[in-house]
Formats: sequence, structure tokens, C-alpha cells
Amino acid sequence: MDVQEVLKLADDLVFINTGKHLDNLQEVILRGTLQGQKYSKIAEESHCSEGHIKDIASALWKLLSEVLGEEVNKANLRVRLEQVKLSNLWNFNKDFVHIGNVNFCENNSHSPKVPNSPTDEEPLNKGNTEPKLRQFLAEMPKSGIFYDRTSELTTLKQWILHENTRLLAIHGIVGIGKTALATQLVEQIKHEFDFVIWRSIATPPPLPILQTSIIKFFCRGGAPVPAPNADGVVVPENGATTGGLPLLNYLQKYRCLLILDDVQMVNSSGQLAGNYQPGYEDYGTLFRQVGELFHNSCLVLLSSEKPREIAALEGKNQPVRSLQLNGLGAGAGEILREKGLAEHEKWSELIEQYRGNPLWLKIVATMIQDLFNGSLSEFLSDDTLFLGDLESLLHQPFNRLSESEKQVMSWLASETAPVSLSKVPENLQLSRSQFLKVMQSLGRRSLVEKIQEGDRTFFTLDPVLKEYVKTNYFNPNSDS
Repeated sequence: MDVQEVLKLADDLVFINTGKHLDNLQEVILRGTLQGQKYSKIAEESHCSEGHIKDIASALWKLLSEVLGEEVNKANLRVRLEQVKLSNLWNFNKDFVHIGNVNFCENNSHSPKVPNSPTDEEPLNKGNTEPKLRQFLAEMPKSGIFYDRTSELTTLKQWILHENTRLLAIHGIVGIGKTALATQLVEQIKHEFDFVIWRSIATPPPLPILQTSIIKFFCRGGAPVPAPNADGVVVPENGATTGGLPLLNYLQKYRCLLILDDVQMVNSSGQLAGNYQPGYEDYGTLFRQVGELFHNSCLVLLSSEKPREIAALEGKNQPVRSLQLNGLGAGAGEILREKGLAEHEKWSELIEQYRGNPLWLKIVATMIQDLFNGSLSEFLSDDTLFLGDLESLLHQPFNRLSESEKQVMSWLASETAPVSLSKVPENLQLSRSQFLKVMQSLGRRSLVEKIQEGDRTFFTLDPVLKEYVKTNYFNPNSDS
């Protein structure tokens, strides 16, 4: 694990057991320790005394030792946390009891009071009143300006509230607004659920630790623990098997809205879309069972790659749906207005070039102000599409591609017109089966545009992606 992964795992462990994230100084100490720095160096960079750093570090090692059940110190920190990552047993503290390979909260009346995050809303039950809404939204981004997604919101609310969709993926290319849409969705429908939980898995924990942390939220919200039977197995009230996934018991017992952000990060880089990282395959089991088993909850997956379980299970009359998010169209003009771009008559041309992607347009509009004094005419007069800071943003999805996907993207970028899949280009050296798998994978990553002309289908790249590929992968003077 790299330093950032170790820090994220340590933060997850502390948060699960205390309800608090690591503070800035604790993170600095952990980072310095992982980088081999002495306490004196950490103190110097933190502008505080060495004694203070040692006191904070001592308390931190004690906390991590209690969490892991074995000694943690400056010398063995990385080894201990890497052991946790590889382990399938997650006995974090005395607030959990061990059932099989999973930890559950003990009776809530014996659990210590955990300070709430400032952004959590947890109305407590008083007397014999019915359970009220419990929200755990500390990881949900704050709602900013919301651009025109009225039709998408209407569709999502119809699916979740009226058609009982149990598993839902909102997917699309980086910058398209998946998280912003989901944030607005949560704000509009959260009062329809007993529990609302948002978790980011940008640095994905193994599924056992994710389940344990989410179950902790249920316990904090007053949810009683499903009791095991005589064999020590927790059986849902409807008798359905949950395949050893305890989170499903809570989704069946309560009406829950659970959002997982950055789901693509559980997948491997350098392979076709939908292949899980080693040790993360059980995420696929969770997604599949959430879609297949009966319950009144909804799991929403936000991802730049469409999960393969969604592709296999979704259907018009099925409780599994997906929404590929596309550009804003004319509604993106509001972004250009906010950025102070004049020449309204040229807005549509800029929006079309950057496919109405909100983040792309914000980046480009800023660049136009900086370099062209806000002149759209001057910017659009250049035949070459300028990427600027967009290039570094696009490194994220392109770094995840397999070599065969990069080859196909280079081929598509070299074509001046949309192409059909009637035959495999000779220079790709792919079998037809491999070629079709690659095209399907690129489609799930939202990296190719599909154009329907009558009964024929053609494929191409949007201008931004074509320019990116030409700049980074495609050499027109090569023999390929």
C-alpha cells in the first residue's frame, strides 16, 4: 500500500470506532512516520514542540492498538495496517460481537455515546414514538449550484420511490455531474427513508470493513441487531439467504437509501471494465444480491464505469436500473454566464465541442478568461481543440485502460468519420471476439459515442477525447 492508502485505512479504522476522523496533526504524524521521519522533523514542519508531537503520537499508537487488538507503534505501523488490509476478520472493538466472519453491534443500550459529525442529522427517538429519519451524510459533498437536470431527477425519483428500484447505477465520464445529481436527489427524497447513508470509496476499503462501518451507522441510529439462530447464523425475517453479507439484513429490515461514490475504484486498472481488484470481488456479490433479494431499500452506485452486475440484471421491469449521464446541452449556458463569457451567440458551439460536460466547461471557460480575455471568437478561431487543465483531468480514466482499449481508442481517434463494427481493423491485431469486448468495455466507461443511422450503428469519439488521444497515444507519422 502507498502512503495515501495507509492513511485512508487508518482513518477508516479510527472513524468506525470513535465516530471521528483523524485530525490534521494526527495525519501529519502518520504521514511522517510512514516516510521515515523523526519526531523532531515532524515537529519542525508542524511548527510545534517535539514533546507535543510525541504526546499526540503516543495517544494515536494507543488508540490504534486498542482498535486492532495488538500493539501498534512507530516501528510497526505500516506492517500492522497491511496485515489488517489482508485480513478477513475485523474485530475492531468491544462495541461489536463476532458472528461468523463478520462483526455486529452489540445491543445499542450498552454502546457508548459517540459524538456526531456536524453534518449528521440524527433525531433521537423519544418515548415510544416510531423511529425517525437518521442521516449520515458527512461524506456527501455540499450542494452547490444545480444545473438543469430536471428530467434525470424525475426519472430517478420515479424509479426509486414508485417502482421500488433496489439497485441503481448513475454512471458517466469524469466531470459529467454524477455526484452533483446524486446530492440533489438525496436532498429531495431523503425523508422517504428510515436511514440515509453516503459513503465515498475513492480509496476503497475491503468489503468487510465497509460493511462494518455502515452497520455502525445503523447501531448509532438505534437499529437493533438481528439475532443469530442456534447455529450462530443471522437469518432475515423473510428467510432469504444473504450469502454472508450482514449489511443485507439491515437493508431488508429498514427502508434505507445507501449511496456509494467512486465505485469504479474497486475495479482493476489495466483491464477491461468490470474486473475487480484482487480481494474486492465480494463487492460484486453485494451488488448482485442487493439487486436480487427482496427489500424496500435502494443502493445507488456512482461510477465512471458501469458495474457489470448492473449490466447483467437491469431491465425495464426489473428492480435494477442504470442512468448514463450525458451533457447538459443548452442548459450549460448558465455555466458560461457565471464565468462571464460574452458572445452568447457562440455559446452553443463551445458547448457542443465540450459535449455539455459541466466540469469541462468550467475549466475551459476559466482558460478563455485567462488567456483570451473572455473572447470566445478568438478561442474558437483555432482549428486545434485546446485542452489545457482538462488533460490532467482525463489522465484519470485513461490510466485505467487496458492496452487493447488504448489501441482501439487510437484507431477511433485516427478516423475522420464514425465507424461501424462490421470488421476488425487489421492493424489492431485483435480477434473479432476481443474487439467486441473492448468496444463494450469502452462503452461502459462512457468513452465512445454511439450514433444510430436507420438500422446501422456507428461509433466515434467526442472532440475532447479525440484530441486527448491524439496528443497522448496516437502518432500520425507512425506505421500503426
